[in-house]
Amino acid sequence: MRICLATKLEIYRGSEAIVVLAIVRGGVLAVLEVAKHLGAPLDVILIRRLLLPRGPGEPTCAVNVAGTLVLDEELLACSAAANSALDSFIADALDDLARCEKLCRNERPAIDLAGKTVLLVDNGIRTGATMRAAICALHTRGPARIVAATPVAATESRAEIEAVADDLVCLAWPQPFGHVGLWYSNFTVPGVDQIRQLLE
Repeated sequence: MRICLATKLEIYRGSEAIVVLAIVRGGVLAVLEVAKHLGAPLDVILIRRLLLPRGPGEPTCAVNVAGTLVLDEELLACSAAANSALDSFIADALDDLARCEKLCRNERPAIDLAGKTVLLVDNGIRTGATMRAAICALHTRGPARIVAATPVAATESRAEIEAVADDLVCLAWPQPFGHVGLWYSNFTVPGVDQIRQLLE
């Protein structure tokens, strides 16, 4: 599906104003094929999903490196007591993001996105919180356009992503969706060393 996604983004091939950006960690493996096919520079953006102790432990929100929080509808409907627990979750997540970004980049600066078209890639979209948090973070860096791209996504996330992205490219909208890993024959999450090598 990664190669198919690269082909789907063929319209951007050869453009000097394109940057392919992976959401760490899920989008890292998918972004490599896209960047190679399009001949575009690649970079990463770190997002952390936060899980609150409620019910089955589904992702309830996501936070980006700038500290912008994206909440899902269920969390917004929770009690004030549940929402107050977010403070400690956010603080821990931001510390973790800072450490992880330092390790992944190994002093390599982030690519300047001002005036560029950013192809923001993840390996799948379930709730949309991670992608939306990434898009919120990117808006502060002045890109001309943000294109969200993924091989597979839940239909429930479509409207929310389309509301914040300039375009959305997805190969499949299966129902029921389940877990992202169900749609891959080999679903692996890269470690820090692999991410660092990708950026070298």
